[in-house]
Amino acid sequence: MNPPMEVGLLLYPGVQMSAVLGLTDLLYFANRLNCERLGLKQPVMRVSHLQQLGSQKTQRIFDTMPGTAGEPTFIVMGPCLVNPDIRGFGENTINWLRDRHADGAKLASVCGGVFLLAQTGVAQTRLVTTHFSLVDELAERFPDLNIDANRILIDNGDVITAGGFMAWIDLGLHLVDRILGPVAMVDTADFMLIEPPGREQRYFKIFSPQLEHGDEAVLRTQLWMENVGTRGITNSAMAKRAGLEERTFLRRFRKATGLKPQEYCRHLRVAKARELMSGSRRPIESVAWEVGYTDLGSFRRSFFKLTGLNPADYRRRFGGG
Repeated sequence: MNPPMEVGLLLYPGVQMSAVLGLTDLLYFANRLNCERLGLKQPVMRVSHLQQLGSQKTQRIFDTMPGTAGEPTFIVMGPCLVNPDIRGFGENTINWLRDRHADGAKLASVCGGVFLLAQTGVAQTRLVTTHFSLVDELAERFPDLNIDANRILIDNGDVITAGGFMAWIDLGLHLVDRILGPVAMVDTADFMLIEPPGREQRYFKIFSPQLEHGDEAVLRTQLWMENVGTRGITNSAMAKRAGLEERTFLRRFRKATGLKPQEYCRHLRVAKARELMSGSRRPIESVAWEVGYTDLGSFRRSFFKLTGLNPADYRRRFGGG
């Protein structure tokens, strides 16, 4: 019989222990259900907690199959409870992770754990994800990474990253899928009453306008748009409100907000539409008109681009009333 595939959950300073323990339980139930379904006497998957103790090498301090030889197949760096600080990660741990990866281990991170993963250097030029609030800091510290914070999980084969604080659930189910197969993954999700993978962070991310940029003319225009809505607003009308020549306004608006004026309008309209659909059963056509769209197809395209869901699917998932 082949040795079990080991998922090692790394304990490092600041790691979210609820995620470590939650992953432990999820993988335990996946193992149990898989054994029951297939009539196996021995689990296919092994779960351990790994920690560097002082100057000693990283070792198992918890193991579902103690005394069994082997090295971790997957090493997971869970989310952080505090702002991740790469200076807090010991060089011994970094070197150990590099060595394990060189030996064939797959490295995975959740949320702020990506900072530890990034320090190993194995994710350079890879596409990764993290919580959207950490994107700027991650990009500044590790400019060689390609970051897509809209996605909750990205699997590069040997490097896997998951986004938000609770994305350990998505990662756990994904690992079950890779190790035990899709049937085991669905069984585990059904047993634990959780949604199978396939979500995106942008389903949940609410547009938060950048207002702390210090450009009073642009801020005056932003507040005006919030008050009067964006129906029919043109670049020239926004420039006039700002008291600026249009070309100057376009340049300053993008510098201040990170968006072109019409992109900003689109974000405001979709944010308002999400609010209306979450709190009422108004027809989607009525919502589109209310937020400034005269063409329903254009509304649907904009809504999908910014949220990852079409309006009808969004209402089914998050709607009220």
